[in-house]
Amino acid sequence: MSGHGTATERGFVLSGREWAVVGGASALMALNVLVMYAFVATPLALVNDYLFAYPIVGVLVYGAAIAGGELLAERGVERGGTGLALAGVAILQVAFGTFGAGVLSFVPRDARLPILAITAVVVTAMVAAIGTYVYARSKQFDHYRSWANYAFLGGVLAVLVGTFLAPVLLLGFLLIFLGFLFRLGWEIWRIRDGRVATAALQAIGLYVAVAGVFVHVLQIVIRTVARR
Repeated sequence: MSGHGTATERGFVLSGREWAVVGGASALMALNVLVMYAFVATPLALVNDYLFAYPIVGVLVYGAAIAGGELLAERGVERGGTGLALAGVAILQVAFGTFGAGVLSFVPRDARLPILAITAVVVTAMVAAIGTYVYARSKQFDHYRSWANYAFLGGVLAVLVGTFLAPVLLLGFLLIFLGFLFRLGWEIWRIRDGRVATAALQAIGLYVAVAGVFVHVLQIVIRTVARR
């Protein structure tokens, strides 16, 4: 437990360290949205078409890129290696940016910015809701990490089945989305209790969770708008 006390003891006032984490993650996420918007006008927007010709391939490739990028970024921060940290962040930006661009490529050019704006508002509201829930309860949320891992594993297995039985793909989408939501709750809990040594490490973890939620909400928003 952090020497600064729990969120319940401090109320909902964030410390300077917590603001640094939120600011760092927000900057990385804002940059990633710009990357998505830029990539959609490049051949990278077509990558999803090839990878998700067999959905399990797309999930495994993006999963490996995200896990590998985060690992490199964290190792760089821990060892003071700026180059390694930047390389990891770059991989994350390219992975989420390429995936997001592929999703955006189905949207008319003049609708892309509004779609991104709507997605950003929805995701911000979700982060605020989960953050309020975590900060309002004086309990541990370490089990959220296990729940996230189970959801991710279940999602991958569902996508594997869905590669050959298409209706199951929706279950895979929902489970992976749920995994990122639990990961987000876990990251917020770690920020609340100061369980990571540096603000930079926490910012990277929070950014990955938010980016994962963002690309899933983006798909939902696009489908919702398309039906109107």
